[in-house]
Amino acid sequence: MRIVSLALFALLSAAPLSGQDKTYDIVIYGGTSSGIAAAVQAVRMGKSVVVIEPTERVGGLTTGGLGQTDIGNKAAIGGIAREFYQAVRKHYEEPSAWTWQTRQEYQDSGQTRTAAGEDAMWTFEPSVALKIYQDWIRTNQIPVVYNERLDRASGVAMTRSVPWRIVSIRMESGRTFAGKMFLDATYEGDLMAAANVAYTVGREANSQYSETLNGVQTRNAVYHQFVPGVDPYVTPGDPDSGLLPFLDPNGPGEEGSGDRRVQAYCFRMCLTDHPENRIPFHKPEGYDPQWYELLLRNYEAGERGMPWINSAMPNRKTDTNNRLGFSTDFIGQNYEYPEASYEQRREIAARHRLYQQGLMWTLAYHPRMAEHVRREVSRWGMCKDEFIEGNGWQDQLYVREARRMVSDYVMTQHHCQGREEAEDPVGLAAYGMDSHHVQRYVTADGQARNEGDVQVGGFSPYPISYRSIVPRADQCGNLLVPICVSATHIAFGSIRMEPVFMVLGQSAATAASHAIDEETAVQKIDDAKLRERLLADKQILEWTGPKRGAPPVGVDASKLPGIVVDDPQATLTGFSATGAVIGPFVGVGYRHDGDTDKGQQRAVFPVQVEKTGTYEVRVGYSTNPNRATNVPVTIRHGSGETAVKLNQRQAAKIDGLFQPLGRFRFEAGAEQSVEISNTDTDGHVLVDAVQLVPVDE
Repeated sequence: MRIVSLALFALLSAAPLSGQDKTYDIVIYGGTSSGIAAAVQAVRMGKSVVVIEPTERVGGLTTGGLGQTDIGNKAAIGGIAREFYQAVRKHYEEPSAWTWQTRQEYQDSGQTRTAAGEDAMWTFEPSVALKIYQDWIRTNQIPVVYNERLDRASGVAMTRSVPWRIVSIRMESGRTFAGKMFLDATYEGDLMAAANVAYTVGREANSQYSETLNGVQTRNAVYHQFVPGVDPYVTPGDPDSGLLPFLDPNGPGEEGSGDRRVQAYCFRMCLTDHPENRIPFHKPEGYDPQWYELLLRNYEAGERGMPWINSAMPNRKTDTNNRLGFSTDFIGQNYEYPEASYEQRREIAARHRLYQQGLMWTLAYHPRMAEHVRREVSRWGMCKDEFIEGNGWQDQLYVREARRMVSDYVMTQHHCQGREEAEDPVGLAAYGMDSHHVQRYVTADGQARNEGDVQVGGFSPYPISYRSIVPRADQCGNLLVPICVSATHIAFGSIRMEPVFMVLGQSAATAASHAIDEETAVQKIDDAKLRERLLADKQILEWTGPKRGAPPVGVDASKLPGIVVDDPQATLTGFSATGAVIGPFVGVGYRHDGDTDKGQQRAVFPVQVEKTGTYEVRVGYSTNPNRATNVPVTIRHGSGETAVKLNQRQAAKIDGLFQPLGRFRFEAGAEQSVEISNTDTDGHVLVDAVQLVPVDE
């Protein structure tokens, strides 16, 4: 190993070949926020570095419209990432930074996420983020090569012996970059894939890593959902007329099963309502009204909310994100993107832009759109002073998830929720598990429905393993991957935040520098020295604040006796609030009434038995002092209808989960049910599951 390592370093120190740039210590492919943070750290550690950016703009999503910093707990962000947000604050302390409003007007809007006394600022304009990165590039004298794309077919030259190492990477132009260490800081993981490092795309089955929130998630998909009654057919009520666009005829798939589907992308629009800076929304060439028919039907079926999260940024601008059942997410139209060719990706991005431009015109001006939505949306438009070359529209698509490396250590739901903890941290993640919708399908009763959205939090910041950012030792010894980390789909939904990518970029560059100094593979560096340097550079590796206990794991309904009807199978009126904090519970969680709208919420659990007979009826819930003592339950059985009251402040008798309500006769083939309501209740009403256990007669 020592001889091979020294020979390789001698090779990498040789004079550059014809058409090749000089040999660098660290070659970073991808000028995202992660890539720039890594480059700054490399310079600070005395290493030569080059950043190769496939586009004309560095910063990725941080300069591409995502100005509303998503992190969950700001105290988890240290090092160069925090320096970025401190630079944001410093910029906006200058009076000259305020062109379209005053600093006080912005603070008075109540939208800023920066608390009094903080040393950082967490909301910003795209142009400001770009300026900060450009300042870093200039002051650190970081060479950045723009508009050079990796030759993904044959552009990675590697050694011919184990451990495999990258010697150089060649661009489509023929330009070649040699290095001792390489970082893949792209959202797509192109260098990682071209180096034949193992990866995956899509969602794992829950069974693969014993998770509950991965795979197909129809039961958990309660947010950003259509209202009941949205017809999916071209001619309403006529399946023979065909489906409206973007409904998956093969969906949704078996609950919890894995697939190759990818959570939806969008553009994080930077909008303004300032008349002098606003570009009104326009009806784009190629506009197809059928693309937005489901949107219009959703409002005609009763939707009243605004279909965006329009977060205020400085200077009367916004960061705009998806909200409700039909919004900026182009659901189901990105499955091919992670492994598509460059040209195919360009076409996918252009199609997303066309969709979103048409969406904004429809929301602002379509005569069938709800008047209150038209009135509000039409006040806004693209910014004249942002993304000028695109008339206000950016090129950076919000690639929420693409390839994910599969290394010796895979971050999972269990790490997020504290049941497992990485022993070799290189940073903390602090956001809830957040997957946007993955597909749009038709339910058994002929209604449009979205699937894939998961929003589960309630846990403390947790460590990300160093092993999750390096490949398996037998695959590549001088590559680090700070964005497409080794994580399951649902865990990546928590990790995938721009501040975390900056943290991991810095840690990856630190590890690469140590590997150079130690003349060894990235998998074999001295862990203690790495930790010492990261802490010295103010990285946060441990959470010392209040820790929340690991949340309970849901009970698998298939392993319970008798017939179990879980809450997603019930017909709900209200009970839209979800929870998974207090156990035990069946499945992924439970619903509750929020202690509001008394008499207006009910859940009807259908009961179907294959054999006529007597069954014990049990209602599932987890107890808590805020629960109601007088929950009305109506049991419709073969002999009539029986009403009982349930005290949910008392622990359920059977495993703390199910409370028996009596024995009743049920008829095979008959329509029977158990209904729970919140009429005149004196606390929160929880709805989880109903169980029928046959009784020997």
